[in-house]
Amino acid sequence: MAGAGPLSGVRVVEFAGLGPPPFVAMLLSDMGCEVLRIDRPGAGPSPNDISCRGRASLQLDLKSPADIETALRLIEKADVLIEGFRPGVMERLGLGPEPAMNRNPRLIYGRMTGWGQDGPLARAAGHDIGYIGVAGALDGIGEAGGAPVPPLNLVGDFGGGALYLAMGICAALVERGRSGLGQVIDAAIVDGTASLMANALWLKADGITDPRRGHGTLGGAAPFYRCYQCADDRWLAVGAIEPQFWALLMEGLGAPADLRARQYDRAAWPETTARLAAIFREHTAAHWLERLEGTDACVSPVLDVEAAASHPHLAARQTWVRPGGALQPAPAPRFSRTPGEIQGPPPAGGEGGLELLESWGVSRG
Repeated sequence: MAGAGPLSGVRVVEFAGLGPPPFVAMLLSDMGCEVLRIDRPGAGPSPNDISCRGRASLQLDLKSPADIETALRLIEKADVLIEGFRPGVMERLGLGPEPAMNRNPRLIYGRMTGWGQDGPLARAAGHDIGYIGVAGALDGIGEAGGAPVPPLNLVGDFGGGALYLAMGICAALVERGRSGLGQVIDAAIVDGTASLMANALWLKADGITDPRRGHGTLGGAAPFYRCYQCADDRWLAVGAIEPQFWALLMEGLGAPADLRARQYDRAAWPETTARLAAIFREHTAAHWLERLEGTDACVSPVLDVEAAASHPHLAARQTWVRPGGALQPAPAPRFSRTPGEIQGPPPAGGEGGLELLESWGVSRG
């Protein structure tokens, strides 16, 4: 099962896990990779787990020497390996980088963890909220005077984790084209999250924004960059940062003249915000969107996923799709010559694995 995307022909062995590793494999599958997921006997992904779409499943007992040998034979044929266990687990199984790359020196060995392969916390348990807390991202998210608010698990698991491993794999594939050799990628969520903080560090250093929670220009303190509730209790997201955009927002709202001149008056921000909140509360979201959406006032509705799929812009771009009836994101980004595609639904445990094993020329055990 190989797609026609830009990574068509690349073979990936994925050791089943949760969160970021299967999402990395989904991204690679969407881009055309042929992905074989290794599940435990009797196990497999949920049919609703979109991140497990587009691959085959092979059930192997990684405590069985015969199945470990099968895994190593698969690794010999693979271009990429993805694993998300705690440091040392793959080594104890006999599937660590050394035996794997002895079998296949061209292998790109992708390791996804929260804390990284070394350091004092490397073998500790953790989750997104802790990783982004330690990395410095969580402290700035939330309302002034309130508790930090975890942004789902988008910033750590998927932003600082999965996307950085996916980028690392693609970079390693390019480098292998020059050297002919694979390498190990240590993708730690704390590292990727810290990398995501680059722009925030610049804004802090130049005094453009206040890094304290709920005080920053991009953290919800500015009246021109926050959400407002309307008469029908729906919310609108406002991002009128530039003065010309603010002017259009003021015009569209019919705001009093004194508000128009107070965009960057930080001392007046609480009062300006309260007055704008009262204006937005005068009418429904539909009323304001009719006047403001699609203009440079930068006003958008805050939608749940189902509503987002029906939004005219996203519907026109087919950003959300329903293969088999299940709502899910379409492959991203988009390529002009070699578009990605969803290669299929999540497999049942063991589905398609033996067929892929045969097509790779690997015998079992």
